This record gives sequence, C-alpha cells and structure tokens, in this order.
Amino acid sequence: MANFHFELVSPERMLFSGDVESVVVPGADGEFQVFSGHAPVMSTLHAGVLRIAGNAGAPQRVFVRGGFADVSASGLTVLAEQAVDLAEVKTDQLMQDIKNAEEDLADAKTDDARARAQSILDGLRALQTAVAH
Repeated sequence: MANFHFELVSPERMLFSGDVESVVVPGADGEFQVFSGHAPVMSTLHAGVLRIAGNAGAPQRVFVRGGFADVSASGLTVLAEQAVDLAEVKTDQLMQDIKNAEEDLADAKTDDARARAQSILDGLRALQTAVAH
C-alpha cells in the first residue's frame, strides 16, 4: 500500500511527522479515513481518537479535541487544539484532573468562568472515554 506524509501539530509541539499508510480522523461530520491519493478536503475536528497506521504494528492512538484537518496533494496535516498520545495518559492523574475540574466548575462565579470550566471538564471526560476504549 502506498504511503503519504502526515503531520500532527498541537499548540505545544509537533506530535508526529512522517509517512503513514492511513489515518482515521474524527471529523465534525463523522470519522473519515485518509489513504494515499485521497481527494483534497478540509474538516474541523471534534473530540475523538485519531488512529495512525504505519507499516507495522498496532496503530498509534492520539486523542484530539478541536482543530482542523487538511488533506492536500502533499498529504494530511492535522492542527489540533489539544492532542494527547493515549499511550502516555496516566489514569490516576486524569482522575485527579477531572476532580479538580469539577471543583472549579462548582466554584465558578460568573457565566464566563462556568463556561470555561465546563469546557475543560468536557474535554477531560472525552479523554477519559477515549482511554477506556
């Protein structure tokens, strides 16, 4: 199977750059799989798991939340607002982060603060779901 170039970038760092066989992307309108020669497309992302298949071994699984995917003649680029390699997630730390976010939401005094706290909590719970699967 032909390979294509894929880059995954988050605000913190470049998480992946290399040639792959396929990538499953959690697009806003549903998941889609990109192979070499895929038609150009741009999509927003929803919270979900990006699955990167290389030439050997199990696919790499990365949780992404928000951002854009751009398929072009040069390959696939994903610019994620948040990206976490599921192999690196520490469950006990995630549980503590969820507890802290729940407390922040309960303590929020303004609508804006509540909205920010709810968004953070929603992201952590989506990550927790991704880790469980």
